[in-house]
Amino acid sequence: MKIPPLLAGVAGEYFVAAELSRRGHIASISLRNTRGIDILATNQAASRSITIQCKTNQAALKTWMLNEKSETFVSDYHFYIFVAFSGVQERPAYHIVPSRVVSEHIAATHKHWLTTPGRGGRKHVDTPMRHFVDEADEYLEKWNLLGL
Repeated sequence: MKIPPLLAGVAGEYFVAAELSRRGHIASISLRNTRGIDILATNQAASRSITIQCKTNQAALKTWMLNEKSETFVSDYHFYIFVAFSGVQERPAYHIVPSRVVSEHIAATHKHWLTTPGRGGRKHVDTPMRHFVDEADEYLEKWNLLGL
């Protein structure tokens, strides 16, 4: 069963918040109009707080869509958690990535895409869409990167 796209994104946020809570952290989902921040999280001692943006896919793929704003939304306290749903009965996979890594990755891969020929040898037309890929699972379940 496939979740409607809007609900998949919301479900991803709640799954991340639940996983953070399960690990003993405090997680609060932000309002829908908070630019680039889906979850505020802190440790129980309130000695470290971070912001998280969640991106979700439903095909258990290791690629997620972002926009060009993600190239400049960078902080040592901001992270992306990429969620991959694979089935209703299965636990999602979580890829935890610092925003600086995401920024550098999507900028480099987009630049490369623009310089490679497209279909029929034509030049690619620039777009605000970007892709983050973690094919080698380098960031799979790396909850320790959050520093909570």
